[in-house]
Amino acid sequence: MSERAAPFHCPYCGDEDLRPNEQGHGAWECGACNRAFQLKFLGLLAQGLRRADDHKGGRT
Repeated sequence: MSERAAPFHCPYCGDEDLRPNEQGHGAWECGACNRAFQLKFLGLLAQGLRRADDHKGGRT
């Protein structure tokens, strides 16, 4: 049995007043901005992300 992914903050207003939406599977409601949203896993990146601060030249 898998656990539900829980967001830490609303992606719209940043508030932490979140609760599961009763009507939608995997949907969440924000009490601050009154929006409903879902978290969705899209997949893995083929090569991963490269950060701007990654230096391959050996300099620190």
